[in-house]
Amino acid sequence: MWIDTHAHLDAAEFDAGRAAVLERAARAGVGCVVVPAVEPSNFAAVRELAHAHGHAYALGVHPLYVARLRREDLRLLREELQCRAGDPRLVAVGEVGLDHFVEQDPAGRAEQAWWLEAQLELAAEFALPVLLHVRRAQDAVAAALRRRAWGAQGRGGIAHAFNGSEQQARAFLAQGLCLGFGGTLSFERSRNIRRLAQGLPEEAMVLETDAPDMAPQWIAHGPEPRPNEPAELPRIGAVLAGLRGWTPQRTAALTAANALRVLPRLAALLAGAGAAPPARA
Repeated sequence: MWIDTHAHLDAAEFDAGRAAVLERAARAGVGCVVVPAVEPSNFAAVRELAHAHGHAYALGVHPLYVARLRREDLRLLREELQCRAGDPRLVAVGEVGLDHFVEQDPAGRAEQAWWLEAQLELAAEFALPVLLHVRRAQDAVAAALRRRAWGAQGRGGIAHAFNGSEQQARAFLAQGLCLGFGGTLSFERSRNIRRLAQGLPEEAMVLETDAPDMAPQWIAHGPEPRPNEPAELPRIGAVLAGLRGWTPQRTAALTAANALRVLPRLAALLAGAGAAPPARA
């Protein structure tokens, strides 16, 4: 079974054909998709999607959306986490983190940092792992985790769309996280990501599409532009398999097992649904 640990299935790009997107994912062998929120206005959408189609979701405020909110709006996330605390499909706090790629003034970066710290506190309070946005902010996010002794407290999560150095990668692994790899692996010019995918321990990696974004090479350079979608995950996994010298079956088993380890509620959800956690091949 393949697990897509990060896909925005509620995105407007899928409005005209969401059922077909989900059907293609199921036919491709994608057994579960984690759908992260980005702001309070889509909390209900990701939850309802997960329940309607047998997937999982996360609740949080994306760093590029904090400018649209006030700090007191954090209560909306806290109230939702409290209300959904018993929901087995709620598996993480996310998508949260920092984004230092988009140019911002110091006040904007400070606001992102405040929201990250506040959401890490909520994740700890509700005993949930985190789905972290770390674009050009790997050191700052890893430092925030270290200050909270994240790994020592037995907390986990995923550094989504990781594209840092090996040293930065190992800083996240030391805090109990996995690293999310997706369509960027498919580009030969993505030498850093491909080198990391080849050299990191096998327990370090999970797979994701970030649908509708982070399109793999065959979509980005295809004859007709279209959104990325979870059905592409096995082909992305095949790229990883080729880089590691694994079979696709082993790649699916390893990356799914890693996802279930760092997202314990997802493991419980799939076990309760009758899907045994994948064995390591």
